[in-house]
Amino acid sequence: MTSYSKSSLTAIILAGGISSRMGQDKALLNIKGIPLLQRTYTVASDCASVVYVVTPWIEKYTSILPPSCQMIQENTPTQGPLVAFSIALTQVKTEWILLLACDLPLLTSDVVQQWANFLPSVSDDAIAYLSKQDNLWQPLCGFYRYSCLASLQNFIKLNGRSFQGWLSQSNVQHLIVSDPDVLLNCNTPEDFNFITKQLENKS
Repeated sequence: MTSYSKSSLTAIILAGGISSRMGQDKALLNIKGIPLLQRTYTVASDCASVVYVVTPWIEKYTSILPPSCQMIQENTPTQGPLVAFSIALTQVKTEWILLLACDLPLLTSDVVQQWANFLPSVSDDAIAYLSKQDNLWQPLCGFYRYSCLASLQNFIKLNGRSFQGWLSQSNVQHLIVSDPDVLLNCNTPEDFNFITKQLENKS
């Protein structure tokens, strides 16, 4: 199997959610002393040559991210993550993009690199390489081809705002995930407590 090259991959991290179910900004939640967004950035930077963080609150996150992180101002946070992704995608110069939510505390660089090694074998007509749970694509932890931009922009012009709606119209290759826990998001205090215990058990 041909392994991927780090220089062939750009990472985009979406950090525009209002964290209403958590009750506080989950991007800044500390797990083992490290904010969630910083943990996700570390994974992304281990796997990709360039990392963008898309957020309405650039000043709030600058202090926890290195100067090499490229920040993109999200001016339409109420439009949702699909629009934020489309804005960031226009900056990309690589064939493949790793798209991540800001809150994936159980995701590791080793796992992402293992997934990325399959990118050279993804079908030429597939716009994305994503996992599934409960028969739904997991859009905020996976890979997209830059060539998806045209269809994404057309979908948004027609007032589409759902990743599932867009992906259902597209050719997506299934990424098999052996440990579904790596996809866990930290959306609620209960999630945070569960994930903290999971990490304690693994240490």
